[in-house]
Amino acid sequence: MKKKIALIFGITGQDGSYLTEFLLSKNYFVYGVKRRTSLIHTTRIDHIYQDRHSKPNLILKYGDVTDFSNVFKIINDTKPNEIYNLAAQSNVGVSFELAEYTAQTDSIGTLRILEALRILDKKKKIKFYQASTSEIFGNSPDKPYNEKSRFAPVSPYGTAKLYSYWITKNYREAYSMYAANGILFNHESPRRGENFISRKTIIALVKILKGKQKTLYLGNLHSKRDWGHAKEFVEAQWKILQQKKADDFVIATGKNYSVKDLVNLVLKKLNIKFLWKKDKKGLEYAVALSNVEKIKKSQVIVKQDQSYFRPNEVHDLVGDYSKAKKKLGWKPNINFDQLITEMIQSEIKNY
Repeated sequence: MKKKIALIFGITGQDGSYLTEFLLSKNYFVYGVKRRTSLIHTTRIDHIYQDRHSKPNLILKYGDVTDFSNVFKIINDTKPNEIYNLAAQSNVGVSFELAEYTAQTDSIGTLRILEALRILDKKKKIKFYQASTSEIFGNSPDKPYNEKSRFAPVSPYGTAKLYSYWITKNYREAYSMYAANGILFNHESPRRGENFISRKTIIALVKILKGKQKTLYLGNLHSKRDWGHAKEFVEAQWKILQQKKADDFVIATGKNYSVKDLVNLVLKKLNIKFLWKKDKKGLEYAVALSNVEKIKKSQVIVKQDQSYFRPNEVHDLVGDYSKAKKKLGWKPNINFDQLITEMIQSEIKNY
């Protein structure tokens, strides 16, 4: 039986690495696109790529979704059955600083792939998956969010991703392309980028425990997110492209927790006793109640810092994955506690 060929834009990211492992387990041949930089960014897939001689089913190519000619050539050369667009500037906070770059990668980047497909795929045989995000819902009142909820993004990232959502849907309807959106809520893992709140929190608190850092500084402690495991979410991405008809799906857990809940859980898992207090400005901070490893009693271990507050904030995100459960046969199995425990254990091992 002929192998299916998958092309992944953004293979070196968290989702790209898990998706690559998953597709290889399904006997796919995988082409991965990575940006050319002076630094090596293949850490998440090195364990896969180093095994390519015994299992030669993965080839990496240099590319960038900001370059149409490059995108066009890669698709034409690889002739994939499925394309997964995971390439993006995916940090919400950074998008306020790099708004134009975020738009070029997260919105126009998607358009470039779709336009290349429109020109090349005359027989409409290539299936296209677009990685959308819960940030497109912003502060819409329609909670829990599903495929029919109104969109109200409040960041350059969310706005750019909303364009990608709509242009994917538009090309599907205008040109009869198999183009589908996966509206994924927050999904984490030990491979999550270090500047994302889940991994940032865990790394910092482990360092504090070991005496390598004094305090963790955070912004809004009360924003809530629907957190799942990336390994489970990439399976949903694949399932979306296995349907007879292209469609859009919310992928979530249906439960949400605040940043403060995250901090509390990590501190509990690390056996650090603490107490929350407020300063004169109303900013919250957590102090240690006893000595533990390198932490001293009364040490401020977590503190809110106004410089970390965003110009605009999504307050509460929670998803309704009923459609995915019914049509894809997908549901999350790893809960928040299990996810954070795995990330903590991985960080301690890395340390």
